[in-house]
Amino acid sequence: MSDASPDPAPEAAPLRPSRLLAILRAMFRFAVERSGARVNLVGVVFGGVFAVIIGRLVLTAAIPEEPSSQAQRVAAAAATAIRPDIVDRNGEILATDIRTVSAFAEPGNIVDKDEAVELLTAVLPDLNAAELRAKLTPKRKGAGFVWIKRELTPKQQAEVHRLGIPGIGFLPDHKRVYPNGVAAAHVLGFANLDNVGIAGMEKYIDKTGLKDLNNLGFIEKSADLAPVQLSIDLRAQHAVRDELAWGMEHYRAKAAAAMILDVNTGEVLALASLPDFDPNEPADALNPDRINRMNVGVYEMGSTFKAMTLAMALESGKFTVNSTFDTRGGVLSWGRQKIHEYHGTNRVITMPEVFTHSSNIGSAKMALGVGVPGHKAFLKKMGLLDRMRTELPESAEPIVPPRWTEINTITIAFGHGLAVAPLQAAAAVAAITNGGFLITPTFLRRDEAAAREKAVQVLTPQTSEAMRFIMRLNATEGSAKKADNPYYFVGGKTGTAEKVIRGHYVKNRLFTTFMAAAPMDKPKYLFVTVMDEPQAVAAESGGYATAAWNSGVVTGRILSRVAPILGLPPKFEGPTNPFPLMVKLGAYHANQVGAR
Repeated sequence: MSDASPDPAPEAAPLRPSRLLAILRAMFRFAVERSGARVNLVGVVFGGVFAVIIGRLVLTAAIPEEPSSQAQRVAAAAATAIRPDIVDRNGEILATDIRTVSAFAEPGNIVDKDEAVELLTAVLPDLNAAELRAKLTPKRKGAGFVWIKRELTPKQQAEVHRLGIPGIGFLPDHKRVYPNGVAAAHVLGFANLDNVGIAGMEKYIDKTGLKDLNNLGFIEKSADLAPVQLSIDLRAQHAVRDELAWGMEHYRAKAAAAMILDVNTGEVLALASLPDFDPNEPADALNPDRINRMNVGVYEMGSTFKAMTLAMALESGKFTVNSTFDTRGGVLSWGRQKIHEYHGTNRVITMPEVFTHSSNIGSAKMALGVGVPGHKAFLKKMGLLDRMRTELPESAEPIVPPRWTEINTITIAFGHGLAVAPLQAAAAVAAITNGGFLITPTFLRRDEAAAREKAVQVLTPQTSEAMRFIMRLNATEGSAKKADNPYYFVGGKTGTAEKVIRGHYVKNRLFTTFMAAAPMDKPKYLFVTVMDEPQAVAAESGGYATAAWNSGVVTGRILSRVAPILGLPPKFEGPTNPFPLMVKLGAYHANQVGAR
């Protein structure tokens, strides 16, 4: 064994800086080579994310944001109804739907509500900022849909869209428009923002089942629905309103109304009531002064009611056209009441003269001759004691005396003490002229055969002929001269009633009525005009504010203007023997009625 010890291990060479740098470079190169694929993958992912974000921003700027599923559910429940067109008897459009959009908000998706309110009210200045802020901050948790503004114009939609507010979107909507503005406003009524009928024929259409069909989703577009054709003639409607507006201004009346009724079908061809409203701005209809005075207002109709009294007297068999009545003295005393004549003759007069001189005393004596029970029964038969129901949902109940005594019969005989809607009074006068058939007026087109199926015979043809004879005589010799026309063989009656103010009749507050039918040998149309508190200011009125001097003049103007439009042929010579029964009876002035 050797005693020698092993050699010591060689010492490591010192690491020079240059060598250290080389090692670090080698390690970095190795790391880079190993991680290149991973870096590329991360880069691709981030690039894709940024591309999606940029694409989404571009898409949002180009296309309106779709509502969320919750918003869609709420919107479906609040979707506007689809309505059929309404057209006149000749197919002219009176009401139609147009497509539009409405702006909505999902409050939960709006980040800065104050900013949203500021921006929206800047482009939609009619919005109330406080109300909008309250909508966007709902008290109920989970409220995810609110309307911002309904029925936007294209310009408004573009301006709201450019704001780019998250949580604001648009939904398709329908807007009801009325191309003719105020024409037939009280007949058409209007629809609300949800396109639901609120008044007039619009409300009637919903009651026929349209609302249920919309709620069940069976209607997708207006073309799915047949147009609703009214009895209104748009040409006549414009003419009636035009002449009525002239009369209201000329006589400084508080209000006025006029209509044309086909006496054989019950169709209303025109109806205007002033002041009126534009259905495109339905808020104006809420003004209580803009009611439909033909259908909703009830009034004492004055001497036009004498037509009922004479028809009743003839129908009772107790009087004939040759019956006479003593009006000497000019006063009829009944208890403490005294009945006066307006323009008395102070002599014995015939039944036709009771009408042409508008005798209160003669009318009262006829009604007393029939008696209170008979009087009430006749007026009820004529539809004057009950509310009249037509397609228009708006109607009024007549004001009937709670206790009907002989003095009530006396005053009602000449048009005071019973208040009715002018439309139902017109229906009764139409029955007097058309052969005795009471036909409920309609605002839908129908023919004479359909009307007769539901008509009620309330007078004999003989009574109807006698009344036509008397009404014609009134146009040639009595108070209806202002509405007479040499070519249309007109007959009619005036009516002037003092208004009741705080329980008392006021002499200088008048409600005037004029009814004229043509042609009286074979009536086709009844023209009715009423005026509320006309004034005796026209130079030609001679200081009178009674019906002949205002409502009568307007009715004559309407008749002359509208008759050619409605195809009523002029007659240059009076009809030969128009009232054969009256000639046979030797009735008063029968030979003069057809003379021209």
